[in-house]
Amino acid sequence: MRFHVVNAFTDRPFSGNPAGVCLLPAGEWPQDTWMQQVAAEMNYSETAFALPLPAESEADWAIRWFAPLVETNLCGHATLATAHVLRAERGLLGTVRFSSRQSGILVTHADEGGSVTLDFPAAPGTEVPVPEGLAEALAVRPETTFRTGALGDLLTVLPDEATVRAVTPDLDAVASLTRREGLRGVIITAPAAGPGLKYDFVSRFFSPAEGILEDPVTGSAHTALAPYWSTRLGRDELTGFQASARPGLVHTAVHSDRVHLTGKAVTVMDGTLHA
Repeated sequence: MRFHVVNAFTDRPFSGNPAGVCLLPAGEWPQDTWMQQVAAEMNYSETAFALPLPAESEADWAIRWFAPLVETNLCGHATLATAHVLRAERGLLGTVRFSSRQSGILVTHADEGGSVTLDFPAAPGTEVPVPEGLAEALAVRPETTFRTGALGDLLTVLPDEATVRAVTPDLDAVASLTRREGLRGVIITAPAAGPGLKYDFVSRFFSPAEGILEDPVTGSAHTALAPYWSTRLGRDELTGFQASARPGLVHTAVHSDRVHLTGKAVTVMDGTLHA
């Protein structure tokens, strides 16, 4: 069985967010335990498993995502990576429809220039009081916080880009907070440092309770970031910069209750999965 390692939301190797991609043969899903073991073995923030569907299905492929410790409900960068592999290995340009278990039908569009656009449900936030312990976990007082509904993240707005870049969180405290609050992870964000940059806002993402200490470039988090910053900045189309050690750009466009996320990807390894 072929296995691919793809860097997503970047146009160069060794940057962006690495994802494992496993294209399965037609038929039934493998055992959940096996997919979780593969994801733990690879130890990327997400490994995507894609299963081809019969021609009469409403989607072309079914997709599931596994972090090192748990199966997740939505993953942007691993979906982009899967669409990239389908284009590179199967020649599938244009639109591919993925059926997911919790997030409905997800549409991707791969163009000849190397970009992939994801059509995902928007996750607008609901403002909530700053949870107890968050300021201590981040060592900075948030300006405001939002719950992101089914996405399951806490969108945390900080004063400026420099503060976002400088945060060194207490990850044990973040893990305890997210477990207590029933969250997937914590997004921190702020406006770009000034005009003339290639991006409009910055972010970082932490999900230590799921085995992801800091995710390099989190596509799904931008389904919450895009509506927030589009409302705040008054523009539907923006670019986010995730300021991790492996940074990447996510171009966002809000369309009512959907968000389009566009980026590029690079395959860094192909191999055979023997287990």
